[in-house]
Amino acid sequence: MGHIKYASDVGAPVEVAFTYTDNHQFVPDWAFGVGAFEPVGDIDHGSGAVFAAMLRVGLWHPTIECEITDYRRNAVIEYTLRRRRAGKPAPARSAEAMPGGGSVCTSPLCVITLRFDPLGYGRAVLTSETEYWAPSGFTGKLLSRMLAAVVQSAVRRTESQLRREIEEFHGTDLVGRIA
Repeated sequence: MGHIKYASDVGAPVEVAFTYTDNHQFVPDWAFGVGAFEPVGDIDHGSGAVFAAMLRVGLWHPTIECEITDYRRNAVIEYTLRRRRAGKPAPARSAEAMPGGGSVCTSPLCVITLRFDPLGYGRAVLTSETEYWAPSGFTGKLLSRMLAAVVQSAVRRTESQLRREIEEFHGTDLVGRIA
């Protein structure tokens, strides 16, 4: 399992940063490699909301399931990404709702946590954390370094783009970094 963490100073209050990030319609604007992000079912925000995310990875465009697994207003949004089994619709909420009780999703590919902390003077700290799981076995060991570099680049680009989009949404252009 890999872990990547970035933090940045955002030129907007926590409430504005969280409100922008919480809107699923904006996710393709800031999430690196996401071409579409559509709700599955009636819930479109908050804990338990499930989305079908169409990724753009070169010529490959897989659709994965993304569920909000932790949600605390103006504090945390956590997304758990899972591969969808071919030909299966994403569950509306849980495996219990599925006929036969079976889940259509495999184990998590990664967990992305976005934390929002007040910094004062109308600014916030956005902390992006990603935990990801590499394939197991011999192939996984060979690909682990390459996968770490790709995930690190994607997380960095996502965090940077999200910061810019929040500041544009708020109407500021403050750019700052917190190590």
